[in-house]
Amino acid sequence: MNYYEKAKLAFESLRDRKDYYILAYESSCDETACAVVRGREVVSSVISSQIDIHKRFGGVVPEIASRNHILAIDSITDEALSRAGIELKDIEVVAVTYGAGLLGALLVGLCYGKALAYGLGIPFIGINHIKGHIAANYITRPDIDPPFIALVTSGGHSSIFKVEGFLDRNIEILGETRDDAIGESFDKVARVLGLGYPGGPAVEKLAKNGKNTFSFTRPFKGENHLDFSFSGIKRAVINTLSNASARGEEVNKEDLAFSFQLSAVSYVVDNTIEACRRTGIKRVLLAGGVGANNYLRNMLTEEGNKNGVEVILPDVKYCTDNAAMIGVAAFEEIKAGALPSDLSLDADPSL
Repeated sequence: MNYYEKAKLAFESLRDRKDYYILAYESSCDETACAVVRGREVVSSVISSQIDIHKRFGGVVPEIASRNHILAIDSITDEALSRAGIELKDIEVVAVTYGAGLLGALLVGLCYGKALAYGLGIPFIGINHIKGHIAANYITRPDIDPPFIALVTSGGHSSIFKVEGFLDRNIEILGETRDDAIGESFDKVARVLGLGYPGGPAVEKLAKNGKNTFSFTRPFKGENHLDFSFSGIKRAVINTLSNASARGEEVNKEDLAFSFQLSAVSYVVDNTIEACRRTGIKRVLLAGGVGANNYLRNMLTEEGNKNGVEVILPDVKYCTDNAAMIGVAAFEEIKAGALPSDLSLDADPSL
């Protein structure tokens, strides 16, 4: 019996259990993360962030990110196991993000996880990064299950999903961005406002004392779909600053940040509530790095209350990239009937 056949048998024995340990990795961008989970419980979670390394460049440099993942992954594995109070021999599954993300960064975690699983003789499963963000909600609310609407908001993704189960065939895209993601637009607006990287928290902080004094046209007005476009809103901010500069005028940056945030956040919230109306589903899960934005969290909750929609918010620490969400996503996939991944699985940056 070869490795994959043994892995399939192991998965079958795990489907109805939630007492086994999963060792999970996330290295899709600039965080190297490792976690130990048991069911929907996070036993330990370790994150090695590269934010300070990339600040000088105003964004993530893929080659530098990949090299720092290599430097960190051994030590965070040891730390995650130590915090969990277990050893490698206690692990029954290895789970790793295999997409979407930066190719070199993904390959570090993927190759490390595959090698570890093969060496231990245990199953390996590749996890979709977006599913991981959705699964972060199960950590905060282990009592919830599909169906629900998932709003994914991050630096690389802005999507609305109808989720009726955790396998791919049970997830339907209802709306997605056609250009920039919402997190990407926050970063770019932060850059032109001179706020540095990462942009999301900086824009939110600046906007706290601002007022809605700038009006930005919402894309796709009058159209019936639920897709997004953030490039126009971002460009409107840049043009506002450029035109004022050409006239020798000062722009109130707090007001501009507030107006931008209001425009971007209300856009995703309105489309999400509309998705609930169209599907009849009365529960929304927020996911992704921009899910840490308090303005978004509050507006989504308020609009949910107005429309009889329950809004589930993950803990802020599980909004940004982490391995705990990948481990919980792996648990959900195994429970739902997923097969283990073959060791030939490759990274997929555009997954």
